[in-house]
Amino acid sequence: MKKLIFILCIGLFSISSTAQNDLPNIDLTSIDGKTVALEDVTNKDGITIISLWATWCVPCLKELDAISDIYDEWQDETNVKLLAISVDDSRTVKRVKSMVNGKDWDYTVLLDKNSDLKRALNASSIPLTILVKDGKIVYEHSGYSPGAELELYEKIKELSK
Repeated sequence: MKKLIFILCIGLFSISSTAQNDLPNIDLTSIDGKTVALEDVTNKDGITIISLWATWCVPCLKELDAISDIYDEWQDETNVKLLAISVDDSRTVKRVKSMVNGKDWDYTVLLDKNSDLKRALNASSIPLTILVKDGKIVYEHSGYSPGAELELYEKIKELSK
């Protein structure tokens, strides 16, 4: 039992550890087909949430929906900006624009069609949520469970001070 608890603690630490790595400057594509440099769309005056997601990833959609419900409040209080970056491949990327329009998310949605950003971040699974401040990755979390968005918000408030 002690070994199990130790392993869980190590796993939780590695999932939510503070990274302090530079955010890679990768060119992505907007859902309108324009090329965008990642550093040009991050929040220069505060925290940027980067959420790697895909149309086929149910936990990803649940996380982005949960954040959407309270995103306006987050922006008012902390000036946070969310970039929802789809890692859909060539077979499923066609679904992104219609899904985003149907969801009515108030996020900047970008496409990582070749998984360049995903590889640069060494992301082995999605959803992957990253907080960026001053061009540095200051927090990472992989996976989603209900209520995780509230923990994320607490971290955002802490970093916004």
